This record gives sequence, C-alpha cells and structure tokens, in this order.
Amino acid sequence: MQKKINKVDKRIRIGLTDDKAVNRSSIADKIKQFEDLNCCFIAINGHDCLEQLKGLPPEKMPHVIFMDLEMPGMDGVQTISLARLLYPDIYFVVLTVFDDDDKIFEAIKAGAHGYLLKDESAIALHNAITNVMESVGAPMSAAIARKAFEMLGKARLQTTRKDAEPHLLDVLLTEREKEILLHTINGHDAKHIATLLDISVLTIRKHIANIYQKLHVNSKAQIISLAHKNNWV
Repeated sequence: MQKKINKVDKRIRIGLTDDKAVNRSSIADKIKQFEDLNCCFIAINGHDCLEQLKGLPPEKMPHVIFMDLEMPGMDGVQTISLARLLYPDIYFVVLTVFDDDDKIFEAIKAGAHGYLLKDESAIALHNAITNVMESVGAPMSAAIARKAFEMLGKARLQTTRKDAEPHLLDVLLTEREKEILLHTINGHDAKHIATLLDISVLTIRKHIANIYQKLHVNSKAQIISLAHKNNWV
C-alpha cells in the first residue's frame, strides 16, 4: 500500500476579521486570486478572532490578519493591542473604510503593521502582504500615507514650538528682557511695566528696543503675533 506524502503548504496564510459578511466575502475573493496565498482564517469580530487563535497549532496560525476597526464588543484597535502581545509573530494590517486621523493614530499605537482602505484592489492587498512578510514594511493606502505624514509634520511642529523656541528665547534675551517681553505680550505699555518692575520708563523703552532688534520685529503687534505662533504664552 502506497503511503500518502503530506506536502508542506508554503502559501502565506491569511486571516480576516470583520463583522460584516459582505466584507469578509469580498476580501476573501480577492485573496483567492493568488496561488501563493491561503485564506485560512475568518473571524466575525475581535473576540472571535482571539478565541480562534487561542486554539490553533503553530502550523495553522495565520501569517497576516486583515483587521476591521469598527466592530461590536471588541473593536480592531483593542484586538490588535491584545493580539500583538499574545501572538507577536502575526502581522496585523488594518483594512477599513475609515481614514480619519484618530483612527490612524490609534491603530499605529496599537501595533498595526499597515493601514489600507477596503476599496483596495486585489493586487494592492497582495503587495501589502508581501511587503510585511518580506521586508516588515508598513503598507498604507496613498490617502492614509498622506494623512500619516501630515500627522508627523504637526507633531514635529508642536515639538519644535514647545521645546526649541523657548530655548531660543533663553539664548537671545536676558532674564530682564524676557520679563519685559512677557508684560508686553500681555498688553502692558512701557509706563505700566516700569511701575510693575520699579525701574524707569526710559530703561524699559531701551529694553524693548533691544528685544525688537534681537527678534527682528518692528512693532508690538509683530511681537504679539510671533509669541502666539511659537507658543511663548
């Protein structure tokens, strides 16, 4: 009697987690177009995903799981956060209709390896899979990538304004000049500042002239505008 030889399945095992049957069917159909992919894992929500993973042997664990975000009970962000701790070898790629900043940021913080929109083509999904498997890349839809770069730019700008600019004032201005600058920004004129600091109006005006020169401004309005733009107040 001839023995059956068990061939090792070298296809990439793909999982889907989505609470809507129509989405699961659509994504599965796209994956089935490729011979090197095997859609072997389908879950209807986050809880179901974690329960199924808990009972799988290593040789049946999905390599990549496409994860929906908006699901009842346990959403995609919560599922990814927990699953990444339990199954660090699985790659999680968000596949959703949402492209707002909060969703992107939450998914990235949770440990998602990529973020795609559900209207991506079959080839785009295949490219995302090979990207994370071969080079541990971070595939993103073009629209998502633009938003991600905008978010990074805003974060860098906020950091620059909060950290670098106050340091710049420390370098450019003396302690007395910074004190007078603050009073000026708060709307006080030279006479009022002189009274508050118990020094002459002439000295205050001299300090203000020095501040204007050091900060390259010509008016009180410019100083106030500069201060607000750089979060000095």
